[in-house]
Amino acid sequence: IKVSRVAWLNRTTILFAGNEKWSLDPRVILMENTAVTEYSIKIQNVDVHDEGPYVCSILTNRKPKSTKVHLIVQVPARITNISKDITVNEGSNVNLMCLAVGRPEANIVWKHHSPRGTHKFVTEGENLELTAITKEQSGTYECIASNDISSPDVRTVEVTINYPPFISKARSMGTSVGQKGVLQCEASAVPRADFEWYKEDRRLFNGLNGVKIETQGKQSMLIFFNVSEEDYGNYTCVATNIMGITNASIILYAAVLPRCSVCLLLTVTLIYLLKF
Repeated sequence: IKVSRVAWLNRTTILFAGNEKWSLDPRVILMENTAVTEYSIKIQNVDVHDEGPYVCSILTNRKPKSTKVHLIVQVPARITNISKDITVNEGSNVNLMCLAVGRPEANIVWKHHSPRGTHKFVTEGENLELTAITKEQSGTYECIASNDISSPDVRTVEVTINYPPFISKARSMGTSVGQKGVLQCEASAVPRADFEWYKEDRRLFNGLNGVKIETQGKQSMLIFFNVSEEDYGNYTCVATNIMGITNASIILYAAVLPRCSVCLLLTVTLIYLLKF
């Protein structure tokens, strides 16, 4: 069969008629006429607008023939928009959004990474709704968009949850007169709690009355460098932030030596006296 004429069309647009280029698109080229690429065209830097039917029409010495090829353009999933980092109060409702494009259509999955290091699947879809949010739901929310064309596109949203202080540790201590004493108070809160110390109704201040108040992060310590009889008693640790206030009672008490220790001390003293 002798081929006298070849033409390539995209829908109703003629791309090539024989070796003559009709298309104005510089990306479309006619390939060299080899056994493999005979009558073939090449489209460089393909984009989604190139998708569609392409027709190769051949005029032979017998009759015209046409072959249709449908070009499908695949596009990796890409996140185009995602909610900004957000800070809310505990109990609020939170809506997170993640939009993505891709061909085939991108599949979106949400994962939660908590400050404690745990992570779990939350839901599928563009929107994530969290109702009556709790402090355990704070952390990083990861939006993962994928369509198996290439590696998933991943972006994150930080969710910070304000909640009132709660005292997780309140440690009393027994110590002897003249010794050092330390009362410890630890409170979890967002924003971070401010601490105050009281003895009965009297507020204590750092550096006054022989006490030092040392606060670091979520822990506060009331330090006595030289305990006196007057220092013994009940102390109150108060933790506050914009969300609320809480307190705990902590006792500095006189340490009593265990009975066995007293016996040991008397025995050692007796042996010492018998030597003389």
